[in-house]
Amino acid sequence: MKALVCFLLLLLLLLATLPSPTRSFEFPAREMADLIDQTCRLTPFYDLCISSLRSDPGSGAADVRGLARIMAGSVLASASRTLDRIQELLGQAPDPETERPLAYCAELYIPVVKYTLPQAIEALGKGQLGFAVYGLSDAGKEAQACEKNFSGLSWSPVTDVNEQVRDLVDVALAIIKILQRSF
Repeated sequence: MKALVCFLLLLLLLLATLPSPTRSFEFPAREMADLIDQTCRLTPFYDLCISSLRSDPGSGAADVRGLARIMAGSVLASASRTLDRIQELLGQAPDPETERPLAYCAELYIPVVKYTLPQAIEALGKGQLGFAVYGLSDAGKEAQACEKNFSGLSWSPVTDVNEQVRDLVDVALAIIKILQRSF
């Protein structure tokens, strides 16, 4: 009986000396915010990086690999919105001069959205950084090819979304480069 009382007192003393849960969670959140800031400072588009990562609820607990996956997910979301916009413009029966380049852009973006970027995100999760770089780079090249296809016209109805895809790709690639240097 005396041993049980001593054990319970010792256990109570041990529990009393542990830090409170609120204190233990404050520091990692601040540390992760610093990780996002430090990571984004090494990318070509700091503000875009910060806004993309902080808008994802999982970024607060992510390591650099997790941040790369989140950014690759942002590239996929942007490419999907771009494809939606292209298909919407095609559905509005544009003039033939605009329809041809839009149809070409749709042909470029469909495999990027359905296959290339999801595989790149999966590769990041598996630590296959080279394959992830290849997939993300391809997405950037396809966005550039889409935009270039409008070069003979006076304007492109998708310039802004193509540029956003390319900028997000550049940020994602910069984060992956951080990962590659750490190996």
